[in-house]
Amino acid sequence: MSKIQPISFRSMDEFLDYLPENEKEIVLFPRAIILECLPGCKEKLAYNVPYYYRNSRICFIWPPSVPWGNVNIKGVQLGFCQGYLLRDELNYLEKGDRKQVYWKCFSSLEEIDVALVRNFLFEALEIDSMSGRK
Repeated sequence: MSKIQPISFRSMDEFLDYLPENEKEIVLFPRAIILECLPGCKEKLAYNVPYYYRNSRICFIWPPSVPWGNVNIKGVQLGFCQGYLLRDELNYLEKGDRKQVYWKCFSSLEEIDVALVRNFLFEALEIDSMSGRK
């Protein structure tokens, strides 16, 4: 544990058990989409939240109940580690002042545009596949 994060999870089950029910529901929905769209990806806790890997980090799910310093998150974030490389003509993803990681925040299941999220995941997987080629 650190000052930035006063919690530490040893497993996905422990992470999920920690979440309030409303957040858990929102976390589980994009998680299912990720596992469907990124077959064979590795799910691993980093910074006490789930990250999804193939050759490198592809995406993550960050609920507001998992703290990171003084950062105040308003909803469950679905983040794309190479978000700056994604085609986002609709400006669906939030960028804030970040240059690489882009995300979308969800406060309810109804806010999740499944088709758009799937498209971003497929594109992120393609970007990751290209980064693994030598």
